[in-house]
Amino acid sequence: MLSIIGLLTIVLIVGLLISNKITPIAALVLVPIVAAFAAGFNFAEIGEFFNSGIESVMSVVVMFIFAILFFGIMQDVGLFDPLINKMIKVSRGNVIAVAVGTVLIAAVAHLDGSGASTFLITIPALLPLYKRLKMNPYLLLLLVGASASVMNMVPWAGPLGRTAAVLSMDVTELWRPLIKVQVIGLVLLIGLAVLLAIREKRLIAKRGDFNQALFEEADPLSKTAEDEASLKAQSLRRPKLLGANALLALAVIGILVWGVIPAGFAFIIGVSIALPLNYPNMKDQMERIKDHAPNALLMAAIILAAGSFLGILNGTLMLDSIAKDLVTILPAFVLPYIHLVIGFFGVPFDLLLSTDAYYFALLPIVEQVASSAGVSSLSTAYAMIIGNIIGTFVSPFSPALWLALGLAGLEMGRHIRYSLLIMWSFSIVLLVISILIGVI
Repeated sequence: MLSIIGLLTIVLIVGLLISNKITPIAALVLVPIVAAFAAGFNFAEIGEFFNSGIESVMSVVVMFIFAILFFGIMQDVGLFDPLINKMIKVSRGNVIAVAVGTVLIAAVAHLDGSGASTFLITIPALLPLYKRLKMNPYLLLLLVGASASVMNMVPWAGPLGRTAAVLSMDVTELWRPLIKVQVIGLVLLIGLAVLLAIREKRLIAKRGDFNQALFEEADPLSKTAEDEASLKAQSLRRPKLLGANALLALAVIGILVWGVIPAGFAFIIGVSIALPLNYPNMKDQMERIKDHAPNALLMAAIILAAGSFLGILNGTLMLDSIAKDLVTILPAFVLPYIHLVIGFFGVPFDLLLSTDAYYFALLPIVEQVASSAGVSSLSTAYAMIIGNIIGTFVSPFSPALWLALGLAGLEMGRHIRYSLLIMWSFSIVLLVISILIGVI
């Protein structure tokens, strides 16, 4: 009975998350509470499960809030502008160099872990260059999305935070083995960019009188709004403090890698230094916090709701029951490889499940089943992260992708047709390499 209730709970949550009828917060909180009542638990017991779940994710919540604030401020002050501008200047006029530059620019732009800001930085800057060289804008979206996906393995981005919440572990500990996967991924992606650029050069030559309409840029913002946004962004830049901000960012990232203090504490210190360093006026400091607070609080709220969800499902033993019953149903030879099977199909899952559904609903079940076959929780998590994360920005459930499509004037269906197989193949290669180097 517990297994049936648990499965119905997860299916209902996944369905609600896919339907976009209610927020992830409501789905993750209300459905498990009703399920716990149906399983015979009372309010006092559910309250204990809630407390246990919230305690397991609190460090992740703190880290998320202050990491988003910190990197948001670093973007505001223009820390990454010189590198991005240099890359654009160097790559101008050469199709292969532009493609490689796109990968590198997107990787730098995604250091804050925000897909929206990555697309806001890269699409307006690079789309005119792609148009001038008659390059397909869907190639731009593919390369930016794939590069941002590799960088999305940083601990302050969504997937690792969600995974850490599910496994109740420190997110920086989860991240460290993935650093080499990120490095390998970026190197492979540069190689892929070269191959795709060579193909693009041939297509440009073959097209001749190409369809100019394909490359027309949408203009979702009025010129006035663009000018106002540009003026505001310029007023926030602090070019004279570039060196100080670079040292601060390197220090915070270095402390993260070193692991001498909790990640949340490192980012709190970073924000506390960055604000007065760049904006001596207290009003300006509060404005920076207010600008970035919505993103930070939204992710924090979702993680807390996930803590409630996981606390209830673990406390009621629903996950244990599902795992035990699945073990009796599934063929024995499949169990030790179930995490690899799910990882292999990770990118297509992005077309069916939202990020929340994948990590908060699917991961706990796979982790429990794989653990019963002797597979470590970390191996399961890495297989599911690496197998799925490359498809983040080919999914219709990604709000940032819709923003990118709007900025570039492109269509979701054409983007999926252009990018899906390439991203899936890249994901499988990265998954196999991760197995060979012992991460999985």
